[in-house]
Order: sequence, then C-alpha cells, then structure tokens
Amino acid sequence: MIAFTDIVGMDLAKKALMLLAIDPALGGVVIPSAVGSGKSTLARAFAGILPEGTPFVELPLNVTEDRLIGGVDLEATLASGVRVVQHGVLSKADGGVLYVDSLSLLDSSAISHIMDAMSRGEVLVEREGLSEVHPADFMLVGTYDPTDGEVRMGLLDRIGIIVPFTAQNDYRARKEVVNIVTGSRDPEDVRDELRMMAGFLDAAREMLPKVGITPEQVQALIQTAISLGVEGNRVDVFTVRAALASAALNQRSDVDDEDMKLAIKLVLIPRATRMPEREESAEDMPPPEEEPPPPDEESEEEDDSQQPDSPDADAEEEQEETPDMIEELMMEAIETELPDNILNISLASKKKSTSGSRGEALNNKRGRFVRAQPGEMRSGKVALIPTLISAAPWQEARKRDQKMAGRQKTALLISKDDVKIKRFRDKSGTLFIFMVDASGSMALNRMRQAKGAVASLLQNAYVHRDQVALISFRGKQAQVLLPPSQSVDRAKRELDVLPTGGGTPLASALYLGWETAKQARTKGITQVMFVLITDGRGNIGLQSSFDPNAEKPSKEELEKEIEALSLSIQADGVAATVIDTQMNYLSRGEAPKLAQHLGGRYLYLPNAKAEQIVDAALSF
Repeated sequence: MIAFTDIVGMDLAKKALMLLAIDPALGGVVIPSAVGSGKSTLARAFAGILPEGTPFVELPLNVTEDRLIGGVDLEATLASGVRVVQHGVLSKADGGVLYVDSLSLLDSSAISHIMDAMSRGEVLVEREGLSEVHPADFMLVGTYDPTDGEVRMGLLDRIGIIVPFTAQNDYRARKEVVNIVTGSRDPEDVRDELRMMAGFLDAAREMLPKVGITPEQVQALIQTAISLGVEGNRVDVFTVRAALASAALNQRSDVDDEDMKLAIKLVLIPRATRMPEREESAEDMPPPEEEPPPPDEESEEEDDSQQPDSPDADAEEEQEETPDMIEELMMEAIETELPDNILNISLASKKKSTSGSRGEALNNKRGRFVRAQPGEMRSGKVALIPTLISAAPWQEARKRDQKMAGRQKTALLISKDDVKIKRFRDKSGTLFIFMVDASGSMALNRMRQAKGAVASLLQNAYVHRDQVALISFRGKQAQVLLPPSQSVDRAKRELDVLPTGGGTPLASALYLGWETAKQARTKGITQVMFVLITDGRGNIGLQSSFDPNAEKPSKEELEKEIEALSLSIQADGVAATVIDTQMNYLSRGEAPKLAQHLGGRYLYLPNAKAEQIVDAALSF
C-alpha cells in the first residue's frame, strides 16, 4: 500500500485533501486527472492521514439503491422473524469520507441520493414499508477521467474544492513514481511519516478557530469570483473557508496572500466561466498628448461641496479600502493558472441544454440493475433478494395458516404479491435522421454538407449508442440513402452516389422519417432527432409520391398536408431542427414555419459547414 507522502506529481491535489482534512465543512474534493496519474491511489491513501477511527467508505459504481441508502437485512430478518434494518453505504460514511472512483460514470439516481444526503446530513429511508432516518454527514472525495464525461453540476455545487486538471508528463516525476513502486521502504519509516503528517493536521485543526481574515480580504475574494463569472453564494463561503484552512495548515493566525491565492486556485478557477477583464493601469496608459485644461472655479466649488459623509463619498471610501496589492495578487493568481480555453474542467460546459440529449432508458431485459418493482414473473427477471425481503415478515403468519389448513410444510412461502421484477438502466442512444432536400440548384451543396455531418456523427456513435440515417427527397418521393447505422464504412459506401434534381416531395420525406423513427423505437431507441436541411418548400403531395397519376394538389392543400404531418410528428415526441440553406432574398418564410409546426428549432445557415450542422443537432 502506497502512503500519502509517497504520491508524486500531484502536489496541488494533496494540498486540497489536507485542507479538507482540516475543515470538513469544505464538503469534499474532486480530482480530475488522466488515466494512470495516481489520482485513485492518492484518494485511497488519504485514509492514512485522517484521525484514527474515521470511516473511509468506497462506493462501487454498480451500487443498488437498497445498498446505497439502506433497507431490510434479509438474512437477519429470515433468521429472527423480525424485520432488521441494515444501514446503507451513505450512512456508514457518517463522520468520515465517502470515496467514489470514476465519479462521472456514477448513475444519476445514486448522485441524487448523495446530493440529498450532503444537503441534509442524513439519509431518508422510505422503502418496502420502512421509514427511518440515518445520519450521513460525510466528506465526498471523487476522482475521474474527464474524457469519460463530466460530473453533474448539482453535485459539484456541494463540493468546495475542485482540483484544476493538469496533465502528468514530467519525466522526473514519472521516473520517481517508478522508483517508489518498484523499490522497497521500511514499513516503520512509512508509519512514522504518516504519524507525523497526522499530528501536523491535528495541530492545524486546533489552529483553525483562531485564524482571522479581514473584511477587505473577503471582499477581494468575492470580487474575484464575480470577475471569473462564478455563480452562487456557497462558492464564496467555500473560498473563505479554504483560505482559513490554508492559513491553519501553515500555523498562521491570519490569512495572507498565499492562502488567498491557493483558495482561488482550488475553489474559483475550476468554476470559471470567463476571463476577467483587467483594467489598464496608469503605467499601461499612453502619455497624454496635451495637458488637461485647468479646472474652472465652478468645478472646484462642486468638489469642495462634496461632503465626506455623503453616500457617494462613503461608497468611494469603502471601495478604496481594498488595497491595490490584494487586487494585483488576485489578478496574478488568475492569469498564472487560467489556460487559454478558460479551463479543461469548466462548469461553463455544464450549462448546455439537456433537452434531447443522449440518455439512458429503463427496461426489464438488459443493462445495469438499478431497482426492483412489483410485477409478474413472466414479465422480466425476478429480483430474488427484494422478493425474499418482501416475503420475510409474513413467514410466521403464513406458516400458521399452512398448518391450520393441513398443507405440507414449505421452507419459504412466497405469494404473488411478494414478487419483485428487476429494472435495468441501459444506454438508449439517439437516432439522428437527416432529411436533405436534393432538388434545385443548391442540392449538391446540401448533400455535401449532410454527408460530412453524417460522417462526423458516426465517429463517436458507438460510444453513445447513437445511430444515423440519411433520407434524400427529390423527384416524386423521398428515399432512404442510409438506413439507421453506426458504421462509418457503410455510410461511405451508401453515400458515394448522391442523386439530385427534380421536384421537392417534402411531405414524403416527413412521412418516411416518421416511419423510420417508429421502427427504431421497436428496437429500443427512444430518442429521435430530425435534422432537415431544406428551404421548407414542398411542391409534391404525399399521394403523388405513391400514385404518379394522382391529381396534383393545390398550394394550400400542400401546406395543410405538411402542417398535419409535422404536428403528428411533434405529438409523437420526435425532436427536430430545421436548417435553412436558402438565401434571405429568396426565402418566403417556409422553413421557419416548418420548424414551428414540428415544435423544433430553426437555424439560418445558408453556408453551413458539416461541423455547424453537427453542433446544431447535438445542442438541441
């Protein structure tokens, strides 16, 4: 087992964990880092420097709800005939640390329970007729690889410290890691180091209540948060607490510049949503070409009449109370730590709309088991333990009834009402159906755009379980050029020949896309997104697509047909984005009207690139 003091190359993360050990009110520490950086080893080694007897509980990613929050102890209940309550993982972490590896992959239901426990300091157990409250006041330590996805914003809001993401590429550090892992150290030396570290942290905890921070320093930290676009009063509290803990760690009775700088690095910078604007100093300003004119007597009288006790004067005086040195320090901390793209882990990315996003669906057949629910045995897989828990309290009564009825004794009596069926959660993916207008002079350009967008989406389709289909509409009817697929090779083969020209059977495209969506849903895909690349004009009726001899409908009839189809598609829960490729001076507003009928989004992109189309599809 590698000790906390042996970890190499993660100094900022180690300091963050030490601050948490000093002040548990910081809530927790999240450490994003690349695979193999030692983040998980560091988090587990954190247990070695905590006070003796402090719980350190690791939460598995596949944890079930009853294991997480608690429930009935099956073995004890069956043995005693009396319901025995078992505490969950959250309750077992009370007064200590809950550690989650690969935090970004944790199920959303488990994250909701963790958030609720962190807010309340306790767990509410309401299940299977049980109603209890278990204490669950813990610190959360989480590690994850940012390439696996991001952590839910609501959870990060309850955690004080987020270590900025840094790549581990230093040769000397990597060499030292190898030497430590392959070498051998005297276990007694390791224990002495850990005892020394624990004593050091004990002294810091005793020092913490004695540390002071000035109002000017608090004001400077809050102003820095505002400058960085960090939202929420809770963050301001975390920043002040981190500065106080840093001073205590260094056995200082007052917060100094280094403590404030560390607090900004660990609390504010990972939450930054913008670069702060730095005001030009007098040295940066160019010299004036002409001397300013002397003030006239009237302005001098106005200056003299400004009383020091007026509200404006008080505001100016209060603003000047923050020393220039502190403001300069804040800017120095920000500029030296913020990368060009704001941050590798930035909460700004969490603000994207989740409507129509890739998600997970519940089913009775496959995926990750998340809960049990009443049901019949033929409707799914039986959840054995929940079924036995449901049957356990009634065994004595049922056996008495069995004896009175003279029936043969059975070891365990289970009724139909006791049966619980497993519910699984599996990635459902999204089906993106591109419908491209292949008629008219802009047809070739539209098809090239669609082909590039399809190829781009398919690059990551396997990871998200997404599928992509392409429908072209021209001539008399629409045609599926690419059926729902995850294969890049198949897309290249199918899309080599892109026919264009002829009429515009928009109604046929909508109908064919709707039928494709219905078929996909029978195969487990619940989320469908239409991406229409068109000017919104249709001149071929749906009936004409099936019967060449059908009478050509009027313009009003075509509009009503498209409107009726669009409203039906919207009612079926299909999301849509209409990308208008027509030039403004030729448009008569058909595309925005189509988007409105579909309940979707309208984008005017006459010269759209494949990347823009993909972004439009993914951000809806």
